[in-house]
Amino acid sequence: MGKGKLAKFADMERYENVFQYPYSVVDQVPFEMKGRWHEDYFHNDNPIVLELGCGKGEYTVGLAQLYPDMNFIGVDIKGSRMWTGATLALEQELKNVAFLRTNIEVIERFFTDGEVQEIWLTFSDPQIKKVSKRLTGTAFLERYRKFLADNGTVHLKTDSNFLFTYTTHVVSHNNLPLLFRTEDLYHTDGLDDETRRILSIRTYYENMWIERGLNIRYMKFGLPKTCSLEEPDVEIPVDEYRSYKRTKRTSRDTSK
Repeated sequence: MGKGKLAKFADMERYENVFQYPYSVVDQVPFEMKGRWHEDYFHNDNPIVLELGCGKGEYTVGLAQLYPDMNFIGVDIKGSRMWTGATLALEQELKNVAFLRTNIEVIERFFTDGEVQEIWLTFSDPQIKKVSKRLTGTAFLERYRKFLADNGTVHLKTDSNFLFTYTTHVVSHNNLPLLFRTEDLYHTDGLDDETRRILSIRTYYENMWIERGLNIRYMKFGLPKTCSLEEPDVEIPVDEYRSYKRTKRTSRDTSK
C-alpha cells in the first residue's frame, strides 16, 4: 500500500531536493537562493530547465536522466504528487534535480534574470474559461521573461487541442520564433534523433490519453525579452473533454 498524504508531506519536509514555498508562507519566508541556484544547490554552471506543473515529476526526472550535464527543477503546488519524483530522484542519486513546491503565479520570486534557459509545460490545464491562468498566456509569458534567458525556449506538450491552438495564435500574433510544431507527435516523420529522445518520455496520464486515441501535440518557441506581448482576439473550439475520464462538455462550444 502506498504512503498517505501526511506521510508524504513528512518526507518532503526532510528531503534535501525539495523546497516548499506555497502562498501561505511565500510572503513571510525569504527565498535566499534566488539567483544562487547554481552556487548553492547544483554546485555547477550547467543550464537550468524548469518543468512548470510537473505533477509527479516524471518529465523532470526523465530529462535529468537523459541530460546529466543540465539541471532540472520541477515546480508544482501538489506536494503529494511531487513526492513521487522527488523520492525517485533521491533513490537514483540524481544531483541535477530539484523540486519547488509553490504556486506558479509567483514563479518569478524564485529566479533572477537569465537564470533559466528553458521551460517545459507538460499537459497543463488548458484553463478554457480563464485566459489569465493559461500557462502559455501573455500574463505568464511576461512572468517567464523576468528570469528566462533572452530567446530562451518554451516547450509545450499537450493533449488539448484548445490549448495548442490558443498557443499557436499567441506565438503567431506576437511574432515569436516558432522552432517546431506538430499536431500529432508520435506520427510525425522527420523528427531528428535528439527530439525523439527527449519526447520519448511519457507520463502516466499521457499513456492513458494515447490509449484513448488522442493526438499528442508539441511545439517549442523562443521568448525574446524585448517584444511586446498581446492576447490574440480569436474564438477557439473547446475540447470535448477536460481530462481523462471526465464527461464531455455540453455548453459553450468556443472560447477566447
